[in-house]
Amino acid sequence: QWQLEETGGGLVQSGTSLELSCKFTGNIFSLRTMGWFRQFPGRQRELVAELSGGATNYVDSVKGRFSITKHDGTKTAFLQMNNLKPEDTAVYYCHAIQIGASGKEYEYWGQGSQVVVSS
Repeated sequence: QWQLEETGGGLVQSGTSLELSCKFTGNIFSLRTMGWFRQFPGRQRELVAELSGGATNYVDSVKGRFSITKHDGTKTAFLQMNNLKPEDTAVYYCHAIQIGASGKEYEYWGQGSQVVVSS
C-alpha cells in the first residue's frame, strides 16, 4: 500500500513563511493529481493547492502567497506558504490521486500537519 508522508507544519508568526513537504512512496508518475487540502475546526476540508496535468490550481485566499511545486526525482511535493495569516491556521493534508494500470483511481491522504499562525 502506497503512502503520502508529510513533514513540516508548526507554530509561526503572522507574515512569516513555512514549507510543507509530501513524499509519495509509490511511482510519482502514476499520480494524476497531487496537492494539499486544509481543514478548519468544524469545517470540511477545502482544496488549497493542486498540481494536475501540468497545471496548478489555488484557492483564491492563498493566490500570490502559496506556491506548490513537485520534484519527481525525490517523489516529493512542496507547499511554500509565504505571508502567512492567522486565518491560514488549520490542519493541512497532502492529497493525491493515482491512476492504476487498469485505469482505476486510487486516492491517498497524508497524516495531516498542524499549522498555527499567531497574530
